[in-house]
Amino acid sequence: MTPTQEDIHAAMTAHPRAFRDTPAMRARKLALWTLFIGLFCWCLYDFNFAPERIWIGLGRFGRVLSFMFPPYFWSTWAEWLEIFAALGETIAMAFLGTFLGAVIAFPLSFLGAKNINRVFWLRQGTRRVYDVIRAFETLILALIFIRAFGLGPLPGVLAIAVSEIGTFAKLFSEALENTSKKPVEGVVASGGSRLQSIRYAIMPQVLPVHLSVLLYNFESNVRSGTILGIVGAGGIGFLLSDRISTYHWDQAWTMIFLIIAMVYLIDFLSGTIRARLIGKADLAK
Repeated sequence: MTPTQEDIHAAMTAHPRAFRDTPAMRARKLALWTLFIGLFCWCLYDFNFAPERIWIGLGRFGRVLSFMFPPYFWSTWAEWLEIFAALGETIAMAFLGTFLGAVIAFPLSFLGAKNINRVFWLRQGTRRVYDVIRAFETLILALIFIRAFGLGPLPGVLAIAVSEIGTFAKLFSEALENTSKKPVEGVVASGGSRLQSIRYAIMPQVLPVHLSVLLYNFESNVRSGTILGIVGAGGIGFLLSDRISTYHWDQAWTMIFLIIAMVYLIDFLSGTIRARLIGKADLAK
């Protein structure tokens, strides 16, 4: 007979000590919390989180903000065209990097999925390749590619693409592993081959997930593209870095506002498309 919640509550009321942690468990928890709080306080001390420094920094930050207002509005269409062209360059850089990364990661994901690739050493080796690629931050890759290919959007595209190969391959392979086995069994029972079971049973399940991941990472890469532009990969980040270095804070604030508006618009459109894709997937089921 399974005890009810009332029975458990009554037992806890009648015998409270029986439901408490043992002294060893309490000592272990106390030691862990002491270690965590001590490490946190040591980090604050080592990084010089002094109240005086924070107060002075807030004052300087306030002065920087005061330089940004009122925002700057360019007077000629040629100046606005330069800004919009840089925004478009950032979006194109994120799109190309995301697309190239997905194209390369898609076939690699099959090698890392245990329900597709049954060879243990090949599957584990492929997954370690994912980990190695994801260990490199996009900004570091951009700096390397800038040294190799020079300034401009090309290093940014390559940096995003290489970084996304590891991310997409891992997420795609996990989506393949989390598919239901029943459609596969149905295809096999009907006389279908292994490739046909992947094509007609597994892919319809994972494609909406893959597309949703693509859209989410694209909007994330738009933000990353802005940072890459600051280190010389072109786009709006390059112009923003130039304005900040020359102390044109009012122009910098206008560019920041346009970047926020661009990211918000892409996030809204991406969320709408993802909702429709998920809705269609639910209807298909």
